[in-house]
Amino acid sequence: MQVRVLPFGTLKDWLGQSAITVELPQGATVADLLRQLCAGRSAEPLRGIAISVNAEYVTQRHAVLCEGDEVGLLPPVSGGSGRAESPSAEVAAQPPMRVALTREPIDAAGLVAAAKQGEDGAVVVFDGIVRNQTRGRKTLSLEYEAYEEMALKQMSELAREAHRRFGVRHVTLIHRLGRLQVGETSVLVVVTSGHRAQAFEACRWLIDTLKKTVPIWKKETFVDGAVWAEGEAFPAGMAAEAPHEA
Repeated sequence: MQVRVLPFGTLKDWLGQSAITVELPQGATVADLLRQLCAGRSAEPLRGIAISVNAEYVTQRHAVLCEGDEVGLLPPVSGGSGRAESPSAEVAAQPPMRVALTREPIDAAGLVAAAKQGEDGAVVVFDGIVRNQTRGRKTLSLEYEAYEEMALKQMSELAREAHRRFGVRHVTLIHRLGRLQVGETSVLVVVTSGHRAQAFEACRWLIDTLKKTVPIWKKETFVDGAVWAEGEAFPAGMAAEAPHEA
């Protein structure tokens, strides 16, 4: 059988290409695929990564693969999606929320204004912007890439969970993709609620969880070179154990 492998971030460099088709025997597992990919390569880059099958995280290395499956190799994410009115992809759903990936500048002020309603007593905003340095190195630009189908699913679920967990009225989650310059917004979180406590708690939870679980990666270009940003470790139970080298 054949499965399609999509590496992201640093794993594109490790695999040497952005997508490959791999031939596997019937009944092969995720672990079998990883072992085959490691033939002639170090398994070290696979330590701490997560695996997706058909845009869903899988937590078991022994999950059985099927003909035509799409397997994502996901290094720890660094999420820390034109104008936000015309996103490249967007998911609309109830309860009130707006979730999008975009390659155009994010209109933060417009999105905040659009989120407010008469019943809201509070709006809390996280506006993540590109700064001009990282750990003392001058930053020229950032470039974000995502496993877009999966990222939108994960962001939508985060928005729904924020409604359930904190009882807020509205959630906006927008993330930029592509090349960004210093000062541009990379990610915007807007939470509205009748009361400030729920809005503060939900906004903090949303950005912290997005940066750990949503498959978006960041490449930093400095005056002296470019590197994929080292992401935060996946939450317990999400990372796939790397195969042992022969």
